[in-house]
Amino acid sequence: MTTKTTGSTSTTHTAGPSPVPREARQRAGGLVELFGEPISIYSRRQALDDGVLVDVTEMAKEAGFKFSVAITRAAWADCVEWSDEDNRRQTYQDEAGRLWDVLWMASVAARRNSGSELRFQMYRVPRGGRGVRPRLVTLQMLCGPGDEGEPVITIGLPGED
Repeated sequence: MTTKTTGSTSTTHTAGPSPVPREARQRAGGLVELFGEPISIYSRRQALDDGVLVDVTEMAKEAGFKFSVAITRAAWADCVEWSDEDNRRQTYQDEAGRLWDVLWMASVAARRNSGSELRFQMYRVPRGGRGVRPRLVTLQMLCGPGDEGEPVITIGLPGED
């Protein structure tokens, strides 16, 4: 929870999307006239700060991406996250290698397809239990505008926004 005091006005916000900043309303230009004032805006920066998205841009550049890339927390937990306990219980892997697999398969899919949204499949060893056999998973990759209108890529599970 955060409290912001301006002059004699005090506003308290709880978790969730933050109120619409003046700069965002100004950038929206004619959209505000068409649709009215937005109720709230949850920016990509806020999602990264909150941990809803994980920035993987540095390794994504090595895989050939030219834009900023983030992966959703759910996709991270399913396809990338791996602990020492998982190594003892299942098979030895590390998060860097699992992340590379996701990014490489995403880059191959991007080179073979066009459009702003695509789905791709890859094999990964699921966490939990004692399984060591890779299982097929489907991921989606979306390319859209970032907070400043720049192109950004988000990798997630199907159905996530």
